[in-house]
Amino acid sequence: MAVDKENLPLHVAITMDGNGRWAQNRKLPRTAGHDQGLHTVKRIVKTASDLGIKFLTLYIFSTENWKRAEQEVGFLMNLIHIHLCDEFQFYKDNKIKLNHIGDFDGLPPIIQKDIKSAIEDTKDFTGMTLNLSINYGGRDEIIRGIRKAVASGTRPEEITERNFSDYLDMPQSPDVDLLIRTGGEKRLSNFLLWHIPYAEQIYTDTLWPDYSDEEFLACIEEFQSRSRRFGAESAVKKGKRK
Repeated sequence: MAVDKENLPLHVAITMDGNGRWAQNRKLPRTAGHDQGLHTVKRIVKTASDLGIKFLTLYIFSTENWKRAEQEVGFLMNLIHIHLCDEFQFYKDNKIKLNHIGDFDGLPPIIQKDIKSAIEDTKDFTGMTLNLSINYGGRDEIIRGIRKAVASGTRPEEITERNFSDYLDMPQSPDVDLLIRTGGEKRLSNFLLWHIPYAEQIYTDTLWPDYSDEEFLACIEEFQSRSRRFGAESAVKKGKRK
């Protein structure tokens, strides 16, 4: 089976798990795994963009990741800083528009500045939208959304599923069609809780630094082989929402 480019998932999300274990397996510091994982990020983003995926969301740093060792957190923040500062040409060449989801105010000022610049610099690009989940938690996003709705003066009886999404972090992105998690764990880990009600889920034992273009394409093929009913008796066309 080959990927059907006429029947792609509109929105793919990836939990990029396994960097630390990849490094430990090689008797390297955990930071080496994060560094290697960044190379995988760039490669998979390019593959998804070339394939024609319209929306890609990557779980980069969760609200719970602040509990990790200070040195590791500092390394990750610096890695994010370097990437956002140095990779504009990559995003320009591929016409990729960047967006941030997560608690922006809880990030260090330098990362806030980097994110603002990256979003501004890529806002007119017409290719894939890449949502970077940095300081993100699914429950936190919903709570912040409720607060925004209240602050806007919206009355409780006026809130619907459709308009509540406008108060969340990526109102311009549709619900997730395909959720991929590397690293062998089979749980959501507080990722995109509102956005995945009918997402197909694929879990792989491959550690993120080893995740290949071929395996990503195999996940897309697996998605296309599934029957998606969205609660109906019969399946809708594969890859499409009701």
